[in-house]
Amino acid sequence: MLNEAQALTREYAMLAPGNHILCAVSGGADSVCLLHWLKGQAAEQGFTLTAAHFNHRLRGAESDRDAAFVEKLCREWKVPCVVGTGDVSGEAQRRGAGIEETARALRYDFLEETAEKLGAGLIATAHNANDNVETMLLHLIRGSGLQGLTGIRPRRGKLIRPFLTTTRAEILAYLEEHRLPHVEDSTNADTAYARNRLRHQVIPLLEELNPALISRLSDTVGYLRADNDYLTAQAMAAVRGAEPTVTGGLVLPADAIARSPDPIAVRAVSTLLGRLGEHQYRSAHLLSVVDLARSGHPSGSVDLPHGITARRAYGLLVLEPSAAESGWTPVPLNVPGETPLPQLGWKLVCRPAQALAEPPTDPFVCYLDPSVLDGPLTVRPRETGDGITLPGRPHKSVKKLLIDAKVPRADRERLPVVADRRGPVWLGGFGPDATRLAAPGAPALELRAVPLAPATQYETAPTTGTHSKEGRI
Repeated sequence: MLNEAQALTREYAMLAPGNHILCAVSGGADSVCLLHWLKGQAAEQGFTLTAAHFNHRLRGAESDRDAAFVEKLCREWKVPCVVGTGDVSGEAQRRGAGIEETARALRYDFLEETAEKLGAGLIATAHNANDNVETMLLHLIRGSGLQGLTGIRPRRGKLIRPFLTTTRAEILAYLEEHRLPHVEDSTNADTAYARNRLRHQVIPLLEELNPALISRLSDTVGYLRADNDYLTAQAMAAVRGAEPTVTGGLVLPADAIARSPDPIAVRAVSTLLGRLGEHQYRSAHLLSVVDLARSGHPSGSVDLPHGITARRAYGLLVLEPSAAESGWTPVPLNVPGETPLPQLGWKLVCRPAQALAEPPTDPFVCYLDPSVLDGPLTVRPRETGDGITLPGRPHKSVKKLLIDAKVPRADRERLPVVADRRGPVWLGGFGPDATRLAAPGAPALELRAVPLAPATQYETAPTTGTHSKEGRI
């Protein structure tokens, strides 16, 4: 029996010898079946099995009954068992979230923590083909793209679902064959929940049209998942060149999104946002970023949920925490010592040294002449009237320098300036003021800027209407 589970676990390599699997057990039919089946597989295939039960404390004595049932069952089957509990109702009020959402979050937190403590590399849950079809139909009813119609994934990180292609009818047949007890959650019959209405009222009507509905739609979910995985792979390839910014964001040529077909462009944006945090974005948010990338304007921005801003900077698309747009407060440069600038993604290191015989060409390293510095050094944003004489270049205002180098407007306020009372002695991404440099071999202050993510030396040569490099920061 359960041939579909055998095939699925082989396809996704779920039950490799030597693994330690934590099996989530509620006490219901599906999870009891899974625990019993995994117990047999563990003996055959050589992996370790532990059960875990989470008491949500939502159904009073019935919740305690379920926990006691699971503990007793595991003792009889000689399977180690860990039981956890949490105040779901109280936590939902504190979070301002729904009961179901909070219960799921606390349950999975418990499973993750227990797996880590036990050294279990995998967590098995008893989601089955019926659950998967219900999930697909719920997404379809609410309105969904292809991603939502792919249902539940058989394997995601530590999570494995060996029964995802096994029907509930097959599970009940297995329980009857092996005479296995289980408990029923009374809320499963409550049609106030959308999933229960679908399960008890809608799907039986659909099965009158097609008795093999669950099996056929389960196959359909698999086909849709394969199509979606292919498109997602294409999207990942499209944004492979995305680079981190010093503000904790990502930057890439806007054309990487703009030239992609819509199904790939939207997934590409979703992939990028996924790298910045595990949050959900609506299709309208993703499409707004695609439109920004395709815009003919050299600048523009879109505010997204979860504190993220997407902005166009000439030919670049930048996704970053919105806080990066805000200003920052000047700080004294520690001499000697380190001056961290975490809000900018920089660290400045200053120490007494001897100037090199050959001045460094790296704009992030310079040797300053202490005798020509006027007062203490400060790290600050650029100010009106700032000017600098870069080595081998004429004196130019910082504003004109940044415009000529096509530094995006939002980045201009984030470039650190090291200055004394007379003005800038070093400009982030460009280099030092030549009039402040120590002579070769003379005593000096070594200033070294360390970007905490890749940063680009900006093009500082005179321009003729085109630019050989666009600065990224």
